[in-house]
Amino acid sequence: MSYAPRLSRRRFLQAGGLGLLGLTLTERSWTQAPQEKPLPPRAAPDSIDGPPLVSCRAWAIADGKSGRVLWGAHENEPLVMASTTKIMTAWLVLRLLAEHPKVLDETVVISAAAAKVGGSSARIRAGDRYRAGDLLYGLLLPSGNDAAHAFAEHFGPRYRNGKEATPPVAAFVAGMNRQAGLLKMAQTRYFDPHGLGKNHTSAANLCTLAHTVMQNAEFRRYVQTRRHRCDVTDAKGQTRSVVWNNTNKLLDIEGYDGIKTGTTTAAGFCLVASGRRNNDHLLAVVLGATSNDSRYLDTRNLFRWAWRQRGHKT
Repeated sequence: MSYAPRLSRRRFLQAGGLGLLGLTLTERSWTQAPQEKPLPPRAAPDSIDGPPLVSCRAWAIADGKSGRVLWGAHENEPLVMASTTKIMTAWLVLRLLAEHPKVLDETVVISAAAAKVGGSSARIRAGDRYRAGDLLYGLLLPSGNDAAHAFAEHFGPRYRNGKEATPPVAAFVAGMNRQAGLLKMAQTRYFDPHGLGKNHTSAANLCTLAHTVMQNAEFRRYVQTRRHRCDVTDAKGQTRSVVWNNTNKLLDIEGYDGIKTGTTTAAGFCLVASGRRNNDHLLAVVLGATSNDSRYLDTRNLFRWAWRQRGHKT
């Protein structure tokens, strides 16, 4: 009978110890597994009361007739607003109609700077000549950042407020901020006319602005339009046809009639919406939803819940 000689601890280590057993120091077969962190306690059960659960960072619902905010969550928190900025951009153009009824018939010539603005685009080109009324569709339907810059350049001089040296775009943005001040939108600040930068607002402030602009028939006509086609003359005098589709997918559902989407990495997916049921009118704002689909799901769920609170059965 054969047997392996028994080694003393000293001779075991001299002979390579662990190597004789086929083990290496890196295998650490003899160490204790790391201790797992304890699981957190379970949260309380979901409440069956209150508005539906949503993915967005903030929301608000307002009465469409009075503009008063009825319900909300984090509705006064300043958040990045993305292209919901263009509600105010369009409003500054349309406000000029009161004193200059031919404003929408003016010709807006597209500069190279406007044509180069990135992000969502109306596909305008340097040298293009647009009727202002048509270009507003390019601003509000495909959410053209290029169109927003073009409007700021064209109408900025009318908002210089006595400061003639102010560049047109800066003057226009200053006009946006003055209008926000007049509407007591305390959480709102504009730095550009399109929303690519750090413009911020709150859901409650956007309800205030939405209520104001939706009193205007021209504004309502623009934001409820699903598609617009127009002709444009380019720098060479040639004409081409342009078609713009509205980014607001709620318009595909009866009962919704505006008003504006907004999307950037910083802002998430945003939506300002107008809904009508019988003679009732509500405005809803969703800021910072997690996806394109979730902003519409959040908004529709909030409307459905709000309609029930208002006594609507179907």
